[in-house]
Amino acid sequence: MAVDRDHVLRSAAALLTRKSTATMDEVARAAGISRATLHRQFAGRDALVRALETLGIAECEAALAAARTDEGPATDAVRRLVAEIEPHAGLLAFLYSENQLFEGEEQNEGWARIDESVATLFRRGQSSGEFRIDLTPAWLTEALYGLLASAAWAVAEGRVAPKDFTHMIVELLLGGVRRPAQPAARKES
Repeated sequence: MAVDRDHVLRSAAALLTRKSTATMDEVARAAGISRATLHRQFAGRDALVRALETLGIAECEAALAAARTDEGPATDAVRRLVAEIEPHAGLLAFLYSENQLFEGEEQNEGWARIDESVATLFRRGQSSGEFRIDLTPAWLTEALYGLLASAAWAVAEGRVAPKDFTHMIVELLLGGVRRPAQPAARKES
């Protein structure tokens, strides 16, 4: 019987987003396969996490493309991006907590591409006057990632309703990033 690698990865992602300390035995059970079959697909937890990283990068890149971040006002593009990432936020929250993915020389180039795409969106908002210029695009990118992960964990723990995910992130992020309206010039009498 052939093992559906995508099914195994998505089962692992679903489990690990709820229980990041799950064992390989638990991952195998969640996927409906034996531990030996799981180990034939992934030599160990590190290999599984690296495969999940590849899946997460693909999901993020697809969300960026679907969000059309280069179209319309930057504030609208941020809303679309958060909405497109929402279905994958649990996996991204798990990956966000996996420090080995972001250490050393072997960092996946996919994250750098995603970082640059998101930073470009924030730079565009700054250039158009929508976003504050005193916060760097790199910081705004990290703030977005932190909000996505925090909201995913809050939803998974039942502290926040899933239907509020996009609204909470967008309103908090944009509330802090929007450039304040300039006061009207006072007329001298």
